[in-house]
Amino acid sequence: MWVGVEMTSTDTSMDDARALDGPFYIGGTKFVSRLIVGTGKYESNQIMVDAIRASGAEMVTVAVRRVDLDRSKDEAILHHLDPQDFFLLANTAGCYTADDAVRYARLARAAGFNEFVKLEVIGDERTLLPDVHATLEAAKTLADEGFKVMAYTNDDLITALRLEDVGCVAVMPLASPIGSGLGVVNPYFIREIKARLKVPVIVDAGVGTASDACVTMEQGVDGVLMNTALAAADDPVRMSHAMKHAVVAGRLAYLAGRMPSSEIAVPSSPIEGMLD
Repeated sequence: MWVGVEMTSTDTSMDDARALDGPFYIGGTKFVSRLIVGTGKYESNQIMVDAIRASGAEMVTVAVRRVDLDRSKDEAILHHLDPQDFFLLANTAGCYTADDAVRYARLARAAGFNEFVKLEVIGDERTLLPDVHATLEAAKTLADEGFKVMAYTNDDLITALRLEDVGCVAVMPLASPIGSGLGVVNPYFIREIKARLKVPVIVDAGVGTASDACVTMEQGVDGVLMNTALAAADDPVRMSHAMKHAVVAGRLAYLAGRMPSSEIAVPSSPIEGMLD
């Protein structure tokens, strides 16, 4: 079981940058990295592990329905992910009903995962958008059973508020459709969700490159979850390094507060008192 040991780093500039922010908490558990990564679509388990380590992520999602839960098998993803090193987050990817999502969350807990679960109930095969009704139903059931539910949802404020009301410890609105790489399509809605919820808001799905991650964090959210952006990059390890820095940069930019924008030029030096 992951015990909350902070990831060690040889990048002192990254350590200094994170020190300007501080840790954050999900369901009472402390995290330093605001980047959460997945484990799917990598060409090999070794590339997956190298990319995850390069990202600096502590929380790593595992699709319970799509992986072999037998850790003893060398080809199994879980064989390569030590729960002492990573906080393993079971997710219900591939579920299309509330009953299926609940079933696989229970299976994950029985298989030795922690009480956290990333809840995902898909409603449409083409867009992979969530089934809001089924997500709310499953979230309530799992929260009532003691799970700490992190729910994937659309960028709708009302749904986000209802997920918080039924007991979710984090709400995860999409930036854009899963695997699209389109970045944040509706930044206003993301900001409004963050402004209205008390639980952490983690943007999940749609981030394609480092600039997307930075813009996402500039909306003030607590973190970003990504998978395809890393696994489908030409060089997943280099992209993971880029995403690590982009998430921190976006977070610090949000905390710093950007300058006012203007449609006309504004001189950077005062014009009063200039020498003739």
